[in-house]
Amino acid sequence: MGNHIKYDKILDALQELLETKDMDSISVSEIAKTAGIGKGSIYYYFSSKDAILEALIERNYEKPIATAKSLASQTNISSFMRMAMIFQACRNSSSEFLRHDADANLPTALEKSLLHQKYLMYLVSELKPALTEIITQGIKNGDIHFDYPAALAEIVLIVLAVKLDNTLVPSTPEEIKETILGLISLLEKGTGNPAGTLNFLMM
Repeated sequence: MGNHIKYDKILDALQELLETKDMDSISVSEIAKTAGIGKGSIYYYFSSKDAILEALIERNYEKPIATAKSLASQTNISSFMRMAMIFQACRNSSSEFLRHDADANLPTALEKSLLHQKYLMYLVSELKPALTEIITQGIKNGDIHFDYPAALAEIVLIVLAVKLDNTLVPSTPEEIKETILGLISLLEKGTGNPAGTLNFLMM
């Protein structure tokens, strides 16, 4: 069995267990048993149970992170178009995660919220450098007029991530759309763009 196959089996096992159990009650032995491998093999790949969870989160958001990092270097595409593409990648990834999570039967709402919080923290921290670079390029090109690119990137990502996750602040589809439109309006005013010019960010 190849190393990458065992690695993925461990992550698959934890994801399966999280559908019916809270993280605190899952043991490394249980993860190994569910994965069909020896407990010792777990520690060859991961130093702890928390490290397995971090790797699972990283895998689930691998595509939007890769998309964002790739877009940061593509200066031939406008800054706002690259932002829209990142937004879309986040939407697709969140939709995939939520479809899977809808079938989960975690014991408490608190446990589910804590897991979602870990996902959101990872997504924001990983996407922030790429989005900051894109905004900085937009400032240099004169498309964006704003003095704090890193802060703007963080604000956009927090609002977007929380709304798309729809767990920490549950909202209807209409409320989510309204919030994103509000964010776009703030972006337009804050970056000196006429009203309506950034509506394509809703992609």
